[in-house]
Amino acid sequence: MIKVEGLTKEYGGVRVVDGLDFEVRPGVVTGFLGPNGAGKSTTMRLVLGLDRPTAGRTLVDGRPYAELDRPLRRVGALLDAHALHGGRTARGHLRWLAAANGLPDRRVDEVLDQVGLTDAAGRRIRGFSLGMRQRLGVAAALLGDPPALMLDEPVNGLDPEGIRWIRALLRGLAAEGRAVLVSSHLMTEMALTADHLVVIGRGRLLADSATAAFIDRHGRTRIRVRAVDPAKLAALMGRSGLDAQPAADGAWEVTGTAAEEIAALASADGVVLYEIAVQQDSLEEAFMRMTTDSVEYRAVAA
Repeated sequence: MIKVEGLTKEYGGVRVVDGLDFEVRPGVVTGFLGPNGAGKSTTMRLVLGLDRPTAGRTLVDGRPYAELDRPLRRVGALLDAHALHGGRTARGHLRWLAAANGLPDRRVDEVLDQVGLTDAAGRRIRGFSLGMRQRLGVAAALLGDPPALMLDEPVNGLDPEGIRWIRALLRGLAAEGRAVLVSSHLMTEMALTADHLVVIGRGRLLADSATAAFIDRHGRTRIRVRAVDPAKLAALMGRSGLDAQPAADGAWEVTGTAAEEIAALASADGVVLYEIAVQQDSLEEAFMRMTTDSVEYRAVAA
């Protein structure tokens, strides 16, 4: 388990992480979300002891990272796929990490195979694409077979096959009972991968809930309605008092009213419906609505 307690970090008097409290539990993929500059990467660096907190603490299996013996056996991490020695080979990089953590050489070839880099094991890292560097970073995180993993934007640079692979890998690792924390700006992927969400904005905790519950709470549910006679439907919507807005193809979108009530109202008015569908906001739409006041940089829409 990864635990964050009252975590605060200031740089030059600017508070970038502000009193965070959350847990990454075993058996769960926890999505770590927030706008640019929210403090996600800083939080991960604090967990790994790469920065010192101004206040609060972080624990891995109940201990600070600095107190872990052979930490790669306790928590694996991918923070920056570019932070690799370009002159080393993929196998050489992993062998160095294995030796530093008392791991057997056989683990190197096992994880290279697990991430699909066996054929590139002898190549210099400087010639790797971003996707290959990401795979190598994941291999390094898996090297110690740790019970906890933290991955920062692991799908960057991956092709569609690679994205499907990382999704299945993360869910498989959680199914084995590991605690998995993964950050991403790709909301579609998070909706498919994460069981639980921790959302931060301007360094503060905004949400800590199951993914489905987050969408239910912060997204909108609307009913899409179309009729055989669009004019009669428009007249009904106009005088019904419903919260209804016209959409494309003569359809209307209604919020705040159940589909059954709309159907009954149309039937009583002689309006024949041929479409009535419940539409739920996506994770991206719920996230955008929930974090609208936490966006640090906003361009003017064209």
